[in-house]
Amino acid sequence: MEAYLDNSATTRCTEGVRDVVVRAMTEDYGNPSSQHGKGVEAERILREARETLAATLKVSEKEIYFTSGATESNNWAIIGAAMANRRAGMHLITTAIEHAAVLEPMAYLEKQGFRVTYLPVDAKGHINLRDLEEALCEETILVSIMYVNNEIGTIEPIAEAGKLIKAHNPRTLFHVDAVQAYGKLEIRPKKLGVDLLSVSAHKIHGPKGVGFLYVNEKTKLQPMMLGGGQQKGMRSGTDNVPGAAGLAEAAREAYTQLGQSTEQLLKLKKRMIDGLKTLSKSDAEPVKRGETAGKPDAQKPCIVIHSEEGDKSAPHIVSAAFPGVRSEVLLHALEERGIYVSAGSACTTNKKVPVSGVLKELHLPKELAESTLRFSFSRFTTEEEIDYCLEALCELLPVLARYARH
Repeated sequence: MEAYLDNSATTRCTEGVRDVVVRAMTEDYGNPSSQHGKGVEAERILREARETLAATLKVSEKEIYFTSGATESNNWAIIGAAMANRRAGMHLITTAIEHAAVLEPMAYLEKQGFRVTYLPVDAKGHINLRDLEEALCEETILVSIMYVNNEIGTIEPIAEAGKLIKAHNPRTLFHVDAVQAYGKLEIRPKKLGVDLLSVSAHKIHGPKGVGFLYVNEKTKLQPMMLGGGQQKGMRSGTDNVPGAAGLAEAAREAYTQLGQSTEQLLKLKKRMIDGLKTLSKSDAEPVKRGETAGKPDAQKPCIVIHSEEGDKSAPHIVSAAFPGVRSEVLLHALEERGIYVSAGSACTTNKKVPVSGVLKELHLPKELAESTLRFSFSRFTTEEEIDYCLEALCELLPVLARYARH
């Protein structure tokens, strides 16, 4: 059996997405900038894709810009907004647990003379709105807060943050990295006070290498790519028609099935968390360092679950630590059984960083941070896959824990 539980890293394309992408590549393959019939047809596909995406957010299609994915969208939103509005101020605010595609642009802007405030988070990854309120000042031109944390699934208080930001200064821009939220939650940028919002296709069963940036029509943003003037001169380069078509189809499918998918994901998440809780109390619980085999510390569970249940956490992510077993060891042991999970963000796991920056900001003990895995689901995940993973963990944890002690 195979169990793919790494859907926060990427998802497989649906058949519907595959079909529209192939058709755009093999039949409607014209350049949208061309004036002949093939070009006109390609331009129609782009226009309809924008309309579909705009409808999911209840915004205008004129506010949708196609990009190569979330990294470009985040870079463009942050650097483009900062550079376009720096005469109004040089202060930026973000959180300490953002994705590298946000933190790295912020670090770049610091080198350009901007001042950045990094908001701390609590033990579950939530920002304190009072910290945000105190950080806002006359010089603040941009705030960037992710909607759902990609490693532990925490949902940040975006609506409340938007109200605070706009009450302090309506001209302060609010950017949201919605990569893990889009397709899982209803998102209304206009109601949330969000001016810029980043999305990636391959997180919602779309193709890799395409995404979009929502830009409120009143937002002042500097172009990041110059050239042929495509997308109103804001993002030049030959339009990725197959990618846009696939993204739009993935979004249409996601939001058509949103209620049913969310209910299913919540059931899977509960099944996974309940199973982990049962494992942590079973006879097969792993032995922690410094303990005698068969005598676990009753004061501390052997499996520590970082992700919350309820409406403050995304329905598709479960993060948990397995003390006494390093995450990469357990990851590969599960892989040998056809179970695919993650030890953190897929965009950073190839780097030789001992512990996730997100987990560091939660102030976890080193043993927990170094033994954390992320399990993430999609609407195609089954209960059988969850059970198969739990069975494998039940068998592997005692063995790996004993091996680690030696």
